Amino acid sequence: MSHSVLRRCMAALSLTLASATYGAGAIIIGQVAPYSGPLAPTGSHVGAGAQLYFERINAAGGIHGAKIRLVTKDDGYKVVETVKLTRELLKQSSPIALVGMVGTGNVGALVKERVLADADIPVVGIRSGAMSLVSPVVPQLFHTRASYAAEVEKIVQQLATTGIKRVAVLYQDDPFGLDGLAGAEKSLDRHKLQMATKAAYEKNTTRVEAAVKAIAEAKPQAVIMVSNTAASAEFVKQSRAIGNDAQLLAISVTDGPQLVKRIGKEVAHGLGLVQVVPDPGSRALAITRDLQDDYKKYAPKGIELNHTLLEGYLSGKVLAEGLKRAGPHPTRKKLREALEAMRDYDAGGLSIRFSPSNHSGSDYLDITILNRDGRILR
Repeated sequence: MSHSVLRRCMAALSLTLASATYGAGAIIIGQVAPYSGPLAPTGSHVGAGAQLYFERINAAGGIHGAKIRLVTKDDGYKVVETVKLTRELLKQSSPIALVGMVGTGNVGALVKERVLADADIPVVGIRSGAMSLVSPVVPQLFHTRASYAAEVEKIVQQLATTGIKRVAVLYQDDPFGLDGLAGAEKSLDRHKLQMATKAAYEKNTTRVEAAVKAIAEAKPQAVIMVSNTAASAEFVKQSRAIGNDAQLLAISVTDGPQLVKRIGKEVAHGLGLVQVVPDPGSRALAITRDLQDDYKKYAPKGIELNHTLLEGYLSGKVLAEGLKRAGPHPTRKKLREALEAMRDYDAGGLSIRFSPSNHSGSDYLDITILNRDGRILR
């Protein structure tokens, strides 16, 4: 999706918010995420997913009579901007919570610089599965996806059962990629598989040429890709172009449909993808049925029905449930306590479990594959 289209999506979301009558008692929720740069489709779809659920809630009268308003800022996936804009948002809009924040290094900087702790503001649905944000528990962070370590373990388990012995890892050279790499090293060792090589690329770029060459020279049977959609697409395209026919598997931050748009269904065919939410196109679960209905009613032009949208929708739903449980006069503290008491919440077919000592709410994982038509199959 082009940046101009994404900016129009943001404008559409803003117009939707502006046209609604929130009243003086509106519940303000904030999001600082990439709406420009290589991760623009991620930030826009996570935010749009949360907004779709908020639209559902608002149409039903809000939460204890108060409607939800989502305020977004574009950090371009740049850590410095994430910190700066989050501070600005907290000062200007005084949100009760944040939702759909994107990036291990970005959220990690908010933790390190005490932006979240000083405001004691809950963050629901972080687009990161890094163990550094999971354990030890960060009081303000509430995760609605499985960890990267669990994703990589799922991949390695599958590889081990198929007789593959030599595995390479592509990773982004930042806290996100290093976290995934560490998980891969542990899983490979646990299952007695060999690390053929590991190769990095620079964050916020698609410069994967060196990694493509290094991995091809190592002749692995499979490659685990700890990379975002843009870099993953470039890696797959270049690897196939030079004849590397290793099995390629990417963790959930790679969006399958977006990757197919970038490189085409023929090149993308056969790529394995880990998913941390169910198939958004299925009618099997209540949450996916609701998402599809709300998508038809409220989705702005340019937003697609995909796993990333569902991830944002789930985050919005969990946050809204926390607000309901926090009572008619919620505070950040009351919301955090309500979330920590959410021991077994059925989010429409997905179970969410929090406690004071565990803020990892979901362990859902599935491995899918892109077929010849560029579609995701289980």
